[in-house]
Amino acid sequence: MPACILVVDDDPDILEVTGFAVKKAGYETLFARDGLAALHASRDKHPDLIVLDIGLPEKDGLEVCREIRKSSDVPILFLTARDDEIDRIVGLELGADDYLTKPFSPRELVARIKAILKRSAPAPAQPDPVLAQGSLQLDAERHLCRFATTPVPLTGSEFRLLATLMARPDRVMSRAQLVDALYGYNIHVSDRTIDSHIRNIRAKLAQVGCAEGIVTVHGVGLRMGACTPG
Repeated sequence: MPACILVVDDDPDILEVTGFAVKKAGYETLFARDGLAALHASRDKHPDLIVLDIGLPEKDGLEVCREIRKSSDVPILFLTARDDEIDRIVGLELGADDYLTKPFSPRELVARIKAILKRSAPAPAQPDPVLAQGSLQLDAERHLCRFATTPVPLTGSEFRLLATLMARPDRVMSRAQLVDALYGYNIHVSDRTIDSHIRNIRAKLAQVGCAEGIVTVHGVGLRMGACTPG
């Protein structure tokens, strides 16, 4: 079954261009023109990915993302105006997986969709799919993160980023390496995207008592911390 993409924008021209590109790439497509319609479509149709404009009537994209994240980890790709940097950062902190600024190339949009779906796909079976660092565990097969016995809710991008670091917990990885691991090569993604995901992960780990989850090695990159109760 092809993946189902929900495209949300109040501009009919963008819906037409985006819908054509997504359909041509082989995906099923749903459309919504305001925030309330987007929430209804997300709950009723269960899309595999949502392309979500921030500037929407009824409910803006940030409100829609906040509501969706209460019950779903469906990947979300934000569309933003070029000068809306604050909105982009807030969107990532709310749990969006990526963003694309307007005007954008339909080919770039499809490339981002493919990259997000690829990294959000269930991991292939492995002899030992559980990664561990201190009291922190990641179960790739069940997309489950636990600190001691407490579940840690992570989006698909946050889970993949943490798994990348936990696979080699003593290795310091640069932001460029983390971008490549998350998004693949030849896709430009700002370091701010990685930093927003890292902030989210750190905050979620801190909430369950993991005081030192991800450590910044200044001028070099990031590595796993001790992951013991603080």
